[in-house]
Amino acid sequence: MKTVYLDHNATCPVFPEVVEAMLPYYGQHFGNASSVHVFGQEARRAVEDSRDKIAALLNARPEELFFTSGGTESDNLAIKGFFAANKDKGKHIITSSIEHPAVLEVCRFIEKNGYSATYLPVNSLGVINPAELERAVTKDTSIISVMYANNETGSIQPVEEMAQFAKSKNIVFHTDAVQAVGKLPIDLNKTAVDMLSASAHKFYGPKGIGFVYIRKGTKIECIQHGGHHERNIRPGTENVPGIVGMAKALEISVGAMKKDGERVLKLRDMLWEGIKAKIDHVFLNGHAEKRTNNTLNVSFQYIESESIILNLDLKGIAVSGGSACASGSAEPSHVLGAMGVDPACAQGAIRFSLGKGNSKEDIEYVLEVLPPIIKKLRAMSPIYTKSSGK
Repeated sequence: MKTVYLDHNATCPVFPEVVEAMLPYYGQHFGNASSVHVFGQEARRAVEDSRDKIAALLNARPEELFFTSGGTESDNLAIKGFFAANKDKGKHIITSSIEHPAVLEVCRFIEKNGYSATYLPVNSLGVINPAELERAVTKDTSIISVMYANNETGSIQPVEEMAQFAKSKNIVFHTDAVQAVGKLPIDLNKTAVDMLSASAHKFYGPKGIGFVYIRKGTKIECIQHGGHHERNIRPGTENVPGIVGMAKALEISVGAMKKDGERVLKLRDMLWEGIKAKIDHVFLNGHAEKRTNNTLNVSFQYIESESIILNLDLKGIAVSGGSACASGSAEPSHVLGAMGVDPACAQGAIRFSLGKGNSKEDIEYVLEVLPPIIKKLRAMSPIYTKSSGK
């Protein structure tokens, strides 16, 4: 049976070149990067060379990058670490209503501990109006955290405009860029962003490794306790193979960004045009243009996404109903809810997220398989039967 993977926003396959780069650090060069002997120093050189490479690719200083276990830890470290180090500043954070749980749950946690949070609304396209941010700022606001690109819809936020505003008010700006790094051009020297989170497995690197960028001069405090690793910001033995793999994956992704982005965009648009032509009662969720090239979120009215996902899976096609981190939840997407999508439509939302390995033949196969599945599921739906008068 043919298989088609269209869930790259959840995770990506690891580039073969990345695996090759990592392997020596599982075997021959297995040392602990904190050890002073030759084995440890080999590992330390690999860590710092990787830090230098990532910094160069994003135009940052190497000392501004701190390795973590991934996007969730990076978000926690950025927000909790900022508040821990800045107790003399305001206790108010502004974020958005469509953030990943890695930010939303942090905000809910700090709200239980004497801090306050404002959740900015988005328009029907899933984009924040910067004027809403300006209105939300109070004299107690000390940090703003807004994602770069949404994981469910791909909609890109006006991050630079908001970061510039934050800078003018002497407010620290953090962005969860997990869905942007490796897909969109990012220059950390030119941006007003103060902190940025990233995760390697979203750009064809290994799982369990990521980084947080913390601009020089931004006060941050360690939120875990242990050794003096990562310049006393993140304790724990460094994941040397993961760090090496992440640097290699980012190097490949940035190098092929323009070419791959254009190719994937054509496939994404081919998929959407085919869906519209073959299936009625479908709606695009998110901005038509200002979104990541690989992401297509579509609502199929009158049916539930879980049934679509399971039926596509039986045909070898992997898709998602939204955030991979919420796959066990029966609740409609909080992102689509914030956008004002009707709950019934939100229940039938499918996220197709394309990647480097997808082809025109993959899209043709999906467009062959999907319409009969939708037709079959709607025939069993009492809502559809009633609305169509059948």
